[in-house]
Amino acid sequence: MLGPVILAASRSDRMRRLVSAAPVTKPVVDRFIPGETVDEIVPIIRDLTDQGLELTMDVVGEDITTPEQAEAARDAYLELIDRLKPLDLGTRAEMSVKLSMFGQALDGGHELALKNVRPVVEAAAEIGTTVTLDAEDHTTLDSMFAIHEELRKDVPQTGCVIQAYLFRTEADARRLADSGARVRLVKGAYKEPAEVAYQQRHEIDKAYVRILRTLMEGEGYPMIGSHDPRLITIAQELARTAGRKLDEYEFQMLYGIRGDEHLRLAAEGHRMRVYTAYGTDWYGYFMRRLAEKPANLRFFARSMVSKG
Repeated sequence: MLGPVILAASRSDRMRRLVSAAPVTKPVVDRFIPGETVDEIVPIIRDLTDQGLELTMDVVGEDITTPEQAEAARDAYLELIDRLKPLDLGTRAEMSVKLSMFGQALDGGHELALKNVRPVVEAAAEIGTTVTLDAEDHTTLDSMFAIHEELRKDVPQTGCVIQAYLFRTEADARRLADSGARVRLVKGAYKEPAEVAYQQRHEIDKAYVRILRTLMEGEGYPMIGSHDPRLITIAQELARTAGRKLDEYEFQMLYGIRGDEHLRLAAEGHRMRVYTAYGTDWYGYFMRRLAEKPANLRFFARSMVSKG
């Protein structure tokens, strides 16, 4: 399986330099990351929302080594919120954040991440939108869930992400569904050991369905993070069985992947949110997109051959 190899490469400085220097990389990266600055991304936001789509915005970057870098990440999101305010989109444009960007891995990282992310969550609420805490590798999740619970005391619409491939997630899903939380369910995109995560695709898919049923039958707001046509069909059936209306759950897919499906779901009346990343520190995000789906890797490989 190539996925684990690519995920290992996402942590390699040597591979980062090699991929970044390849002349074909930028046009391929642009498929998944349509801009590096707020000025470049605002027209994308306008275009997608004009098509009836919704967005969750991610300022890419995870390798934070100093408190100053964590504060810069906070400020980047505050700048984004400032630019979203006059667009008056409300929850049609929310934000996704990785707590690693806010200093979670540094000394005193839990408190530092909470301190840095809180003003982002509060500023988002002030313009009528929300923030979702992205899940990262399993060692960070207890901290993420604790921060999520703390933030929800004042901003209850704050969301979080759970990953179907982790053994712990079924219990996490029950707790979050009972609490009425907004929850995005994804398959998972980090290299995790067999002691904590399913390794086979069919096992992950079956876990995804079990967890999604829990979310649909619970008190919260499920967000289906998948491009898999089978899971999308199953999600629609689970929603009908649970008696959910079209505005009581949503689909989420990545910018640059299955764009026609985004528009089809939106045309059918579903809430369809496009996960749209931007920024200069794109390498880790880009490599995980390649690892998630063989078609993405084939797309990159073809581009390298055709441009070589």
